[in-house]
Amino acid sequence: MITFIKKHFITFILVIILLSGLSLLLYPTLSNIWNSYHQSEAIASYKHHVADMKQSKEEEMLSAAHAYNKTLATGVTPLLNLTKSEIETYNHILDVTGTGIMAYVEIPKLKTTMPIYHGTDEAILEIAIGHIPGTSFPVGGKGTHSVISGHRGLPSANLFTNLNHLKNGDRFMIHVLGKTLTYKVDQILTVKPEEISALKIDPNQDYCTLVTCTPYGVNTHRLLVRGHRVVTPKTIKNHKTESSNDFWQIMGSSVVLLLVVVGWGFHSRKVRKGRRSRRST
Repeated sequence: MITFIKKHFITFILVIILLSGLSLLLYPTLSNIWNSYHQSEAIASYKHHVADMKQSKEEEMLSAAHAYNKTLATGVTPLLNLTKSEIETYNHILDVTGTGIMAYVEIPKLKTTMPIYHGTDEAILEIAIGHIPGTSFPVGGKGTHSVISGHRGLPSANLFTNLNHLKNGDRFMIHVLGKTLTYKVDQILTVKPEEISALKIDPNQDYCTLVTCTPYGVNTHRLLVRGHRVVTPKTIKNHKTESSNDFWQIMGSSVVLLLVVVGWGFHSRKVRKGRRSRRST
């Protein structure tokens, strides 16, 4: 084995250099696909739990969410700093799978579907999007304003990276407990982090706002994309989410590429060796 390595040392070095460069180039893409794969699996698990849930349990969970929403004051800025006991109560509402997923958002224009987790701890926002505690649970109804937050520009996940592409009139959907709530974008604002008046609850409206950092890579402000509730088209009501096969396709392609690179290295080495042999004869 040692003799083999010595004979092909240069080839091994070239392969290592090529693979290192390839890894750096593919890391963001592979990381995002890996993250998307896990998100699609999380959504599939959520849908499975919802499908197996008894109607009485589903109604109980929805009632708890609506009751929580009624405790939130309308017309004032939301209280985002909850006490420990309030957080514990919050975390148990709509926790269908026991993993913290309360619903999932679908944004057709961005061609993305992502699970929504309880809270906006950094551990959550590094891999997913989160519901901001102190704002309405995303179950709809007048006098509610749900706020969903996600990072932009992470090397490992797209999340809300392209949220700035949404325009007034675009739609996004919240899927919760087998129901689909559709929102039409009607307001896009850029504000400072401490400016949260735009997140107020209007007693006559059903709002949902998607939040991310801006400008891209600077993150000094917040981009707020708000939508108001509209009727869900029948074509969307039967929406189904399938697990992504992109991860396995990319992994398969990477293995094939690796074999090609290694094969090319050995072939080139063999060709050079053959040329040297012919020259010496």
